This record gives sequence, structure tokens and C-alpha cells, in this order.
Amino acid sequence: MTRGAAGGVRLDLSERRRVHVVAAGGAGMSGIATILAQQGHEVTGSDLAEGPALAALRRLGVSVTVGHAPEAVQGADAVVVSTAVPADDPEVVEAERLGIPVLRRIDLLPSFAARQPFLSVSGTHGKTTTSSMLAAALRGAGADPSFLVGARVPVLGAAAGHGSGRWFVLEADESDGSFLAGPRAAALVTNVEADHLEFWGGWEQLCDGVRRFLTATDGPRLVCADDPAAAAIGAEAGATSYGTADGAAHRITDLRVVDGGTELDLRSRGRSHRVRLAVPGVHNALNAAGALAVVAELDEDLDAAVEAMGRYTGVARRFERRGEAAGVQVVDDYAHLPTEVRAALAAARSATRGRVVAVFQPHRYSRTQALWRDFAHAFEDADVLVLTEIHPAGEAPRPGVTGRLLLDAVRDADPDAEVVWAPTLADAAEHLAGELREGDLCLTLGAGDVTTLPDRLLPLLRQREGASP
Repeated sequence: MTRGAAGGVRLDLSERRRVHVVAAGGAGMSGIATILAQQGHEVTGSDLAEGPALAALRRLGVSVTVGHAPEAVQGADAVVVSTAVPADDPEVVEAERLGIPVLRRIDLLPSFAARQPFLSVSGTHGKTTTSSMLAAALRGAGADPSFLVGARVPVLGAAAGHGSGRWFVLEADESDGSFLAGPRAAALVTNVEADHLEFWGGWEQLCDGVRRFLTATDGPRLVCADDPAAAAIGAEAGATSYGTADGAAHRITDLRVVDGGTELDLRSRGRSHRVRLAVPGVHNALNAAGALAVVAELDEDLDAAVEAMGRYTGVARRFERRGEAAGVQVVDDYAHLPTEVRAALAAARSATRGRVVAVFQPHRYSRTQALWRDFAHAFEDADVLVLTEIHPAGEAPRPGVTGRLLLDAVRDADPDAEVVWAPTLADAAEHLAGELREGDLCLTLGAGDVTTLPDRLLPLLRQREGASP
């Protein structure tokens, strides 16, 4: 064990370690456990509930149990916890009693980067897709990177994996400052918007954090030229740009949405490459351009990376097609910020000739309080909008902050908008079962448990389908 720059304990992963992961069933922690196991460390874990992630870890030889018990940490060199694990968790308490270091994700990341420097992808939105695209492109180019992203990627077979190559592709999270972990061999910023300001203390502080993320990177630094804030910070930091904007070093031209996918020309380093994507939307064209720009800047095989990008089919909860019944397509998306919602709805509009029926669940009281006015025009590509109550994500309610703030904002902006208030997911499913008709695309949107709505809705649509004469 060594001390990190911030004074925390640094876990030396150059030797085989025994590491216990608390909340190993969560997306972030299961990814960390996966990489540690694939690196050859002895990994154990626990979670409060059984789930697919625990089953996947067991297939890797990780010993995981349901329930948190003090004896689980005995003999561990370190215990790794998520931010959701409380200080009075019995495994955390026992680790501290035994003098076993308790590490958060942010504490462990430099240990990974010491072996394989990070290619860090950050931004308010788009970072999961862009980082997974980058990992897929580099794998196609023969670079075999390690990767840790925020959702399962079908073309990669997982959300995390250890590769034998030089680099580690990281979805770098600005929400808690962990995107500053390094060393970084490359950094990319998709966009910068006013989110997580309660952590940063304000807009200027957030921008300063992004500036440090870029300037402290020892390698290529890229920003999206189409995003004003990212482009401005990138210019100050001497970053290279990508996008559709004039002057972008890696420039998109001839962008077209075709058959539920996207095609574009990417002009990079004096050559033009035709890129074909199986995912729709201008935002995905930008994400792909960013990923391929990193490949080009690292002098990897860009032709092979472009070919690999054609096999990329997306990630879980990013315009994920969940099923079809009664002639209705049901798609789920993680979008929970105004810009993300607009992009997801634009993709939905391009993917169907029928109506787009959107369901949106606001996420967190703090975020809703800060951004509800910005949602007023976010749903303009929806023919019908169903709004639910806020998903708290562990936050306490705030006086006067409810989902009805968005309802009022949308109706004030467009009195003719077809907006329905359905406070619970059960209410939403019941309304949709009667509302949806053949040819519609139903898009569920939000970062909370709205992702379970398709599982409620599709059986209701099938029942209706079976009852048809």
C-alpha cells in the first residue's frame, strides 16, 4: 500500500491481492470486480440482493454472497465500496476495526491507471456511448484495451473488461470529480452543461474542473466543436476538436440518417472515411466522431476502427429496443437532462413514420429544482408526452418540487401540447395501454426505475394484441 497524491491509500496491483467488493451487484462495482478478477486478483464480493451481475461474477470465479456480513472482509488486502454504501455497513465497520483500507471507486482508479494509462471520456452526456465506441473501435484496430463503462455493451460482451493492450478506456465521471483520476494518455469532453453544480459549487468551478481534466492529460485532448462550452474550454486548453462545425480538426460532413442508423463522412488527418452506424441520431454521429478522433490521434489503425464501428449496436439503456407488441415499438433510453431528451426524441423521430409517444420520469429533486424550466421545449419531437413523479434516487423531498413543475413548463411553452400526468409507473402503463396504436414508437426516458416500464407495458400490449379479432 502507498499513499496517493490526495493522501488516500493507493493499492498496488502489480502483485496479486485479495480484494473484497461491497455492493458488487451494482453497475460500477461489478465492473471493478470484473477487471480485478481478470487481472488475476482474488476477488470476493457481497450485495443485498441477488441479480444478473452476481451471476456473471461467479462465472469469473468471484466468490459473492447475498447479504453484508462482517466475516466477509477477513483476510482482505482492501475493501472497495460504492458511494451508496453507508459508513455503518457491517462490512465497512469490520474492515475499519481490522485496519483494512476501505477504498472508494475514486481511490482505486489510479491503481488501474498505473498499469494502463486512461483514455478518459467525460462530459455531461454521451460519455457512456462514446467511451464504449472508443473501446470497440480500439479493439477492432487490434489495440485490445481494458475498459470500464457505465452500461453493458453487446459488441464488447460486458460493461468492463481487462485487455492486454497499452490503454484503459474509462468512462470518466465528472459528477464526483473522479474524472481527474490518472495518469491519462488521452482525454475527451463530449459537452459541458450545468449539472452536478451542488458538488462543484457553481458553473465556473465545474468549468475549471473540466479545464484541469484536459490540461493535466499527457496526450491527445479532444473536445466536441459543436458544444459551445466544451469548445471554449478546449480552445483555452489547446485541445483538438471534432464535430460538424467549421474548423473542426476531425470534421463530420454528409451526415444522413438511414434505415434506423446513421451515415457520415469523417475528414481526419487529410483523409475521408465513410462511417456507417447501426444506431440513429446526430448525437451518435458526434459520439462516433469523437471516438474515432481519439483512435486517429493515437496513431492506431483508423480504417480498421471505422470498420469495427459498423458493428457497434449501442449500449444498454441508450435507445435500447425493448420489444414490439400490437404494432408498437418500445424503446428505453437513459436520457434525463434536457439536451439528452431532445437528442433521444430526435433519434426516435428519425426511426419511425408513426407517432412518437414519450414517457419521462424526472430524476432527483435537486436536478428537477435546478432544471425544470429547461425542459419546457425538450419534448417538441414527441406527439404525446406522459410525465411521472420524480424518482428521488435517495434524495429527500424538497418543498414545492414535484414532477408537476415540468408539466406546467411544457404546457406554458405550448398550450396545445398533448401532455398527460401519470404520477406512478402503474398509472403510466395503464394510460399507455389504451393510448398506443399500431405504428407508434413508445420511448421511455429517465435515469430511474422508469426503465422497468417496458416490462409492465409490453404484456399489456400483448394482451390487447391477443384480444384483437
